[in-house]
Amino acid sequence: MTALNDPALVAREYADERGLSARIAAQRSQSGPDPWNVAFQAVAEADPRTVLEVGPGRGEFAERLQRELDVQLVAIDQSERMVQLTRQRGVEAFVGDIQELPFRDHVFDCAVAAWMLYHVPDLGRALRELRRVLRPTGRLVAITNSARTMPELWDLLPEASSRADGFSAENGEGALLRWFTVVERRDVHGSVTFEDRAAAHRYVSASPRWNHLADRLPAFEGSLVASRHVVVFVCDP
Repeated sequence: MTALNDPALVAREYADERGLSARIAAQRSQSGPDPWNVAFQAVAEADPRTVLEVGPGRGEFAERLQRELDVQLVAIDQSERMVQLTRQRGVEAFVGDIQELPFRDHVFDCAVAAWMLYHVPDLGRALRELRRVLRPTGRLVAITNSARTMPELWDLLPEASSRADGFSAENGEGALLRWFTVVERRDVHGSVTFEDRAAAHRYVSASPRWNHLADRLPAFEGSLVASRHVVVFVCDP
């Protein structure tokens, strides 16, 4: 079983945006609060002037922060394609590694790590780097899933049942408390509706770890409603 923080898996998955875009499209039917809005509020509360986003994906959130909060924002990603997509949105972005950030100490008021810390081989080293580049009063906003998010979908594939590894809602607080004094968790609950098996199949096919199981997804009648659990960690010194 390949881990989510396997460098080869991460490089392959984010060489282009197809898998990421398919996962995002599949979750447009979500109900409940939008985790991105919860994260945006957490950043806005810090009233930052300078923001770092690590692992910006296609750059939508970085663009929103830059536009709506009028901050100076820099994004960094290991994927050249993700950097290219982020730059196309008018955001300053560079290829780089969160485990060795190319910035001086104490230069950012806030850092954002959305659904990416579970991809990092050495989580402790990454968090140490984030703490280093944040100002003494700087805030980290980190988003991740529960290991049991969307069980109604994943329980249809018993081979995917042991998927709890890396940085998650269950273990994230302990890791963050090594580097931040205050770690607040903002739990976001909702659901994702897959209108039929084909929609669920597309989502599993876009999963970096479990795409090889997509054809084993059993048939089911009608739609499938999967409960979603996301946590936004708000970390202050």
